[in-house]
Amino acid sequence: MKRILLLVLTNLAVMAVLLITTRILGVDRFLTANGLNMTALAVFSLVIGFGGAFISLLLSKPMAKWSTGLVIINEPRTADEAWIVNTVRRFAEKAGIGMPEVGIYEGAPNAFATGAFRDSALVAVSTGLLQNMTREEVEAVIGHEVAHIANGDMVTMTLIQGVMNTFVVFLSRVIGFVVDSFLRRGDSEQSGPGIGYLITSIVMEVVLGFLAAIIVAWFSRQREFRADAGAAMLMGRKQPMINALARLGGLEPGALPQGMQALGITGSLGKLFSTHPPIEERIAALQAL
Repeated sequence: MKRILLLVLTNLAVMAVLLITTRILGVDRFLTANGLNMTALAVFSLVIGFGGAFISLLLSKPMAKWSTGLVIINEPRTADEAWIVNTVRRFAEKAGIGMPEVGIYEGAPNAFATGAFRDSALVAVSTGLLQNMTREEVEAVIGHEVAHIANGDMVTMTLIQGVMNTFVVFLSRVIGFVVDSFLRRGDSEQSGPGIGYLITSIVMEVVLGFLAAIIVAWFSRQREFRADAGAAMLMGRKQPMINALARLGGLEPGALPQGMQALGITGSLGKLFSTHPPIEERIAALQAL
């Protein structure tokens, strides 16, 4: 309930910021005089921006299962599966969240957590992770993923992505309208947005989208530091997480589907767009605790 309230308040806050900023700058008077309804645009931007992010959050679990070929452990068939389930349960109880679904998927070393709700999330580990790490290191990785759930990172990233999407949609259309109005100044015959609006809006959506992706990636990197610290807290010591990260640094991390890269334990994009900090920085942050 708190997270639904947070989503509503964030929507209202974003709308207020957009409208107040354009009014302070005097942009709203110019745009309104030229036929653009600022309030309607703000509402449209919110629906598009947050709607897509929220739908992605709600679909995150089924999409994760489908895209990775995840096998959910309903009844453990082996001692390893029983150990994984018991480890997740122990950490979930310690973190004060509901028992997540637990699954294993075929692939190189990686793990992820996802789900819209803290009490019905999903924790998954790859076969490569289980084969290349000690149990203590796997335990630390599981603690890291449970910490993501306990921290509410999935909802937090949805809110951040929604805010960024909203600003991209809103600003690209405002800029497109301004450019189009400039190009058509003195033309009293044509009504409605012209080709200048269409082209400029598309170009600005791409440009602003890249800038928004950098901001979202920065927030994602910060949550990784918090999840590392959370794993250390759940285990009662930080060395296992340090060892797990060092091990990951020497392995080729498993690639997750593009839409799920922010969910994994490692990342491999360019630094500005990377959803995960460098392994060395994460180890240094843990050592400084």
